[in-house]
Amino acid sequence: MSAHPQLCLIEDDAIMGESLVDRFRLEGFDVDWHRAGEPARRALARRRYDAVLSDIRLPDGDGGQVFLGLLRERPSDAPLPPFIFITGYGTIDRAVELMKAGAADYVTKPFDLDRLVERVRRLCEPHLPGDATVLGASAAMRRIAEAMPRLAAQAETLLIVGESGVGKEHVARLYHRHYCALSGGERPFVAVNCAALPESLMEAELFGYERGAFTGASRPKRGLLEQADGGVLFLDEVGDMPLAMQAKLLRVLQDRVVMRLGGQVPAKVGFRLVCATHRDLKAMVGQGQFRDDLYYRIDVITLRIPPLRERRDDIVHYLHAFVDDFNRRHPGARRRVDARTEHLLLRYSWPGNVRELKNAVERACILSPAPLLSPAAFFSDPLHEPPVSAPEFSRSLADYLAAVEREFIQNVLQEHGGQIGQTAEALGISRKNLWERMRRLGLSQPRAADPTAQD
Repeated sequence: MSAHPQLCLIEDDAIMGESLVDRFRLEGFDVDWHRAGEPARRALARRRYDAVLSDIRLPDGDGGQVFLGLLRERPSDAPLPPFIFITGYGTIDRAVELMKAGAADYVTKPFDLDRLVERVRRLCEPHLPGDATVLGASAAMRRIAEAMPRLAAQAETLLIVGESGVGKEHVARLYHRHYCALSGGERPFVAVNCAALPESLMEAELFGYERGAFTGASRPKRGLLEQADGGVLFLDEVGDMPLAMQAKLLRVLQDRVVMRLGGQVPAKVGFRLVCATHRDLKAMVGQGQFRDDLYYRIDVITLRIPPLRERRDDIVHYLHAFVDDFNRRHPGARRRVDARTEHLLLRYSWPGNVRELKNAVERACILSPAPLLSPAAFFSDPLHEPPVSAPEFSRSLADYLAAVEREFIQNVLQEHGGQIGQTAEALGISRKNLWERMRRLGLSQPRAADPTAQD
């Protein structure tokens, strides 16, 4: 991918087209805007794009004809860029047909522009999520990503805290990427899982050893601390490091020298330090399980990663990113997620966080007999059934979409104590739009938690 993602926009409405062009260019995209299908088809035949955003209804036909025509014409070794279709109420069935033919996604009018930008950006990133160029779509993860260039420039020590599986190492690797970019070259990233290293081997692994230092040491070995010199040392699960090793690590951080086991000459080291843990280090200090002097040494800048259940936008973000990643690795077995499955995954608590979601997606993609990942692909095992029951939907797509929308708005209303202004802001729509949707869906305003609160 080039420095700027290349977007092909096919939209005949002048107001919407201009709005989309302005927003995507502000987000760093190079946008080619076509107002009809035929000029867009010619452009797609001669130029490489990272994604296509197309209305279905066009003055010279429909956007689906452009997609299907190119699909027939392209050789198998030159796949089309991902297509996202913009649909109105009357073209949803057409959009579903196009997804079955291989389109990436569709959005219905009126749509959330922020989410659309994020979806297109995700489709344009060929290395998500393993390359950690994007941490997530939620506000919490965006704030961390936005702060990362400043942290890489100024902070030499980071502490990342959060439950197991939330993505602490992805944050550490993003910090490393920015540090390398600022330094003008590649630098080492050495990851150490303190919980996985046996205490009897930890010192030799971290500090290294000279030949003859102990039985079996037939040749010298540089320890992990030396290997991190000039780069980033990532100590994962630092709360599991034994107290004796904590004292030795503190000495290295203070003196910036390492003495190998059996060695006589100290080696100077200089590295950035990133520590991560799912434990409460401050409580451990009070219990005598973690050294207070080491704690205050590493607790300079603390980044807290919320669990996945508290950042619903990231569930959808990673769900599609993991499916896209599977499709890139297995182009002959492409998978897609239907709307009901997405709705159920949003309601599951994900106690294993991103790691659990990734494994669930991989398992579903492998075991599903059909390209469309239905709820059964994720929840056929009773042990993995969501803790809440799914609503019953009619066979009508319009009724199903209305039921999903109604339940989602009702949940957000309850989360904000019935406050219309706060709910509208959380949904990314205006108060008037929210009132109109509530009236159409037959929703009433819940009683506010604070009866004196006014909105």
